[in-house]
Amino acid sequence: MEVTLWSFHARKPAMLDHSSRAVTIHPLTEMLRGLKIEGVDYVRCRMTEPWGLVFPARPKAQFHFVAERGCWLRTLDNAWVRLEPGDAVLLPRGAEHALASSPDAFPAPVENCQFEPVCCGILDTCSGGGRNGEETVLFGAGMTFNLDSQHPLLLMMPELMQMHELATDEPAIPHLLEAMTSELALDRVGAGGMLTRLADVVAAALIRNWVEKGCGSDGWVAAARDPGIGRVLAAIHRDPTRDWTVETLADVMHASRSAFALRFANAVGQTPARYVAQLRMREAKQWLVRDRLKIAVVARRLGYESEAAFSRAFKRIIGAPPSHFRTTLTAASNGERPD
Repeated sequence: MEVTLWSFHARKPAMLDHSSRAVTIHPLTEMLRGLKIEGVDYVRCRMTEPWGLVFPARPKAQFHFVAERGCWLRTLDNAWVRLEPGDAVLLPRGAEHALASSPDAFPAPVENCQFEPVCCGILDTCSGGGRNGEETVLFGAGMTFNLDSQHPLLLMMPELMQMHELATDEPAIPHLLEAMTSELALDRVGAGGMLTRLADVVAAALIRNWVEKGCGSDGWVAAARDPGIGRVLAAIHRDPTRDWTVETLADVMHASRSAFALRFANAVGQTPARYVAQLRMREAKQWLVRDRLKIAVVARRLGYESEAAFSRAFKRIIGAPPSHFRTTLTAASNGERPD
């Protein structure tokens, strides 16, 4: 299951206001429209005090929702943050963290829990101290984005996003969280499917709120907010397979070749050619790993006349040849560990 963020924007490139004047969509909004969250795995944890869980670093984003009773979250700097019932957190890059009934609990690796499959693919576990302790109910999800992990937007996201900071800005959020609390009872047909969709929407709201509040005042985001450079970046991300040149990109910004190249390098921190090459190869890596396309197919999609030429360009940008990722995928599908 996947949800497209900001899909509620009009698909047309412009909308008309009451004065019949065209209102163009901001380039950053256009780029973010294609960002998707793909639900991968979902768990419910019913923990009896005292309890603690350590979540190791993962390549997936990690989402937690506290349904009943509060708990504590240990962040990357080893500080403990209180989470109340109805709070939710998103760790976009899957950083290591811990949840516990109190800061003085001794968290154990989550792998030590015995999970049982329940309806709609959700795994469930009961763990903790004893039968008489207070129970905390948590819902968690491991998610992946449809962007490469080195995409500037993902790299700029904070390690931790908290929902309680968002509730006042998003009036619908409390109702979504109430619905999640209700569905966590798992006593209705389709509860698991409802939970997965609600979690995706809540995570999307967290990211959207971060973007709308600035999401950084310099670097790539600042460049994307610039009307001219942002228009160029949106064009590149909209069609990364196109054979972009400095001349064609300068035309997008309605500037001379030299003026565009200087302005782009100052705003983005690298030349247009380098940025396009990196984006194309990150897309190629996604096609190899996520979509499992053959190397020859990816090479043709990017306009290379030979697989060898594509492999050289890919290795120069990514640091490893495309065959490395194909070998890794083959080994993983066979249950093997690649050398």
